[in-house]
Amino acid sequence: MRTPVKSWDSHWIDGRWVQGSGAIEVTDSHTEEVIATVPEGTAAEVDLAVDAARRAFPAWSATPTKERAAILQAVADGMHERQTELATLISREVGTPFMLANLVQTGLPNVSFSSMAELLDGWEPDSRQGNSIITREPVGVVAAITPWNYPLHQIAAKIAPALAAGCTVVLKPSEVAPLNAFVLMEILDAAAVPAGVVNLVCGTGPVVGEALAAHPGVDMITFTGSTAAGRRVAAVAARTVKKVALELGGKSPLVVLPDADMGNAVLRSLTGCFINSGQTCSALTRLVVPASRAAEVEELAGGFAAFATVGDPFDPAHQLGPLVSALQRDRVRAHISRALDEGARLLAGGVEPPHESGFYVQPTVLGGVTRDMAVAQEEVFGPVLVVQSYDDSGTEQEQDDAAVAVANDTVYGLAAGVFGGDPERALRVARRIRAGQVEVNGGAFNPVAPFGGYRQSGVGRELGSFGFEEYLEVKAIQL
Repeated sequence: MRTPVKSWDSHWIDGRWVQGSGAIEVTDSHTEEVIATVPEGTAAEVDLAVDAARRAFPAWSATPTKERAAILQAVADGMHERQTELATLISREVGTPFMLANLVQTGLPNVSFSSMAELLDGWEPDSRQGNSIITREPVGVVAAITPWNYPLHQIAAKIAPALAAGCTVVLKPSEVAPLNAFVLMEILDAAAVPAGVVNLVCGTGPVVGEALAAHPGVDMITFTGSTAAGRRVAAVAARTVKKVALELGGKSPLVVLPDADMGNAVLRSLTGCFINSGQTCSALTRLVVPASRAAEVEELAGGFAAFATVGDPFDPAHQLGPLVSALQRDRVRAHISRALDEGARLLAGGVEPPHESGFYVQPTVLGGVTRDMAVAQEEVFGPVLVVQSYDDSGTEQEQDDAAVAVANDTVYGLAAGVFGGDPERALRVARRIRAGQVEVNGGAFNPVAPFGGYRQSGVGRELGSFGFEEYLEVKAIQL
């Protein structure tokens, strides 16, 4: 699986490769070796890409929906043909175990394109309200700034609905995991996406990202990343009053009700927390449990976590791979150290590296975590589960009130889960949690349900029909 990887020295602008300058190194997260380089873009390349997107917009927005749908399906087919190649690249860039990369990191992007093709079948932009025609039109040129944790999925979740709506796009992929994006440009070209409809400029956030957010030729910014970076994108975009969609951080709870099967709940919590080595914005990183059963839950969680296997993402025996970079590894270890200093108890894992090389962190479980600890409030973005408790000594209503109070006690609201023996009670609690997605008793992720957060987890929604509508403007024509 560790065959030589292609480097890229050009950006994809106006349907051709445009020579770039500078070089950004891409590192294998398991070996810590540089495996490729990509160009380091500047504001000059951003100008070229935005100009190309603006020129392409009139023709693309006027393209019949059936033709757009056919092209989107051709992209999905092209991704399927190159699925193994893409999964391998992402495993090396991000550290995702290959089996998961092949299933999720490449499977979800395929669904994004194919579902948009299906959505356009029979879609009509016009409706009537009284004496008005209400019509929906593409917003224009979209700048998409995407993260490294699910790199291709987040690109597809933005590009596919934007193209379906009739928008043109300038993409800035994460410079930490950019190689998959260059392969996607080849797939888009093979699928006959017209020149200028999708453009790629690689580079850093402070240079390329800032230039896109500030550019007067960009009509909308769609960004996925940290809440701090999202605030900056929104502030810069506000200078030109762009439309902004933000998918940001999370500190998501899994609430366990007193009548739940504790073993199943803990297993789901560990799975929901440790997927992609915890590098998931919607990871269920807080296990919120009845105080009377906290000791039982802590013993289960620590015991289960100790059996999690960590290592080479291409070895099928390993459930967790490395983190994406040395910087991310060190950040996560610092969070663990601070939590222990603040009084949390180590139930599994810790700061010691599980391997001599690679950006690895042990799957870690912390007990005795109180609501005022940093690890209960701040996004760690690593394989770290915290156990919090709530008072379950009162009536059923008082128990639920206490559990919801802990669940909602962060600035975030991206995702959550509820486990309970009574499905109706679990659903009632789910409705009270302030989050964009809530699973009940392990309900499966739906790749066409709206995804996004409340409060500081973001603005807007991705995926499915709600994601599609983000890229449309609404016009009323009075007759």
